Amino acid sequence: MTGGEASARSGRLARLVDAHLGSRDVVRVIYGTIIGLALVVALQVHPPSAGQAAAAVVGTAVAVGLAEAYSELVGAEARTRRRIRASHVRSVLVDAVAVSFGAGFPALFFLLAGAGAIDLELAFNLSKWTGLGLLCAYGFVVGRVSGWGVGGALIHSAAVGAVGGALIGLKALLH
Repeated sequence: MTGGEASARSGRLARLVDAHLGSRDVVRVIYGTIIGLALVVALQVHPPSAGQAAAAVVGTAVAVGLAEAYSELVGAEARTRRRIRASHVRSVLVDAVAVSFGAGFPALFFLLAGAGAIDLELAFNLSKWTGLGLLCAYGFVVGRVSGWGVGGALIHSAAVGAVGGALIGLKALLH
């Protein structure tokens, strides 16, 4: 790969990240990640099999995404007192996919455990800590792109990470 090709690829990646950060997807992924993390912490108290955990995570992700879409669509009709347009439905469904992605991401680790690539305990640990890491990373990046220095971005990171940390800490206290 030439220097120009690498630069073009990094430029495309930067534009994709910038577009993502400028979208409502950030809010939705964070929301879904917190839901997924809460589910994983709850499941770990009496761990199901890897397949059952994957199914619970995927099922919850789909349910939360559909609930997000339905409530948004009903709310829009209630606010406007009119039927919603197809373009608005598409926009709401895109938002719902972002929520489902955030909530469903831990299923990846349970699928790996079900395939024998990792053990179930590691799947739970990876699910929890990658969820917390994602929350903290979003907090930091959003803090930086919104004009905060490193210290302010770390405060953003700690604030959103505190939600995930509290879930993990609560499980540790109760088990």
